[in-house]
Amino acid sequence: MAPQPAARPLLSRRGSGWLGVFQAMASPCEVHVGDADLATAERVVAIAAAEAHRIEAKFSRYRRGNIVDEINTAEGRPVVVDDETARLLDYAARLHELSDGKFDVTSGVLRRAWRFDGSDRVPTEEAVAALLPIVGWDKVRWSAPELTLPPGMEVDLGGIGKEYAVDSAAGLVRPVSARCLLNFGGDLLALGPQYGGAPWRVGIESVAEGGAVARHIDLTVGALATSGDSRRFLFKDGKRYGHVLDPRTGWPVVEAPRSVTVAAATCTEAGMLATLALLQGGAAEAFLEAQSVQFWALR
Repeated sequence: MAPQPAARPLLSRRGSGWLGVFQAMASPCEVHVGDADLATAERVVAIAAAEAHRIEAKFSRYRRGNIVDEINTAEGRPVVVDDETARLLDYAARLHELSDGKFDVTSGVLRRAWRFDGSDRVPTEEAVAALLPIVGWDKVRWSAPELTLPPGMEVDLGGIGKEYAVDSAAGLVRPVSARCLLNFGGDLLALGPQYGGAPWRVGIESVAEGGAVARHIDLTVGALATSGDSRRFLFKDGKRYGHVLDPRTGWPVVEAPRSVTVAAATCTEAGMLATLALLQGGAAEAFLEAQSVQFWALR
């Protein structure tokens, strides 16, 4: 069955600007457009939504027939990828190296043991250990444009896809209007200020129950990305298990902050730093301080 076409974004007036909303990558997405006429606002939102849906269709591990599905069902055969996919795989390889193996796009198979649904269903050590032989970027043969996975292994680009989508959509939107804020599921980028130079005010969600805003940040140009376990965790015998897994052990990273938000020039860079920080566990703040970036960590 062919995938259903994405619903048309909804556009409404917000003060002197516009708000476009749509769903993509299993996340609510927003495009805020500063002072502009209706036709311009419609064009900006349509461009951003189309790019988000294109990237989702191409790289989602849930879609059949795309490049990720071709890789994951190759059963040991080499797969030749296009230039865009090659760039993402090069980036994944770089992150694997920078993190000493803690960031690994082959670790998605661990979801077969872990279901972070807020319950107390923690998997057994045996269930996790059984999956480790099919986890590890070091087991992959990658020489652009050819990728070969051992049988049973998979790649999952979800850890970098949403931030990449924000940056890619922003690049397409910029020639139409620079007074925009793109927010894809909490990963966002401002192309410029609102009308009159006012910044965009964005909130960092509290890790306490209820999801209230912990603080507000004024953003004029640049990106923010957040990684955390506020919605994806397990809780058993008084212990919380966050969804950020160490692919080398198959178990959640110990002593990681509940949430890390990083400011950077691009959403991809911000997301990379937020994720790598969480993977440092108790050393997350020290890692980010060493990068000389602005960040907010909540425990």
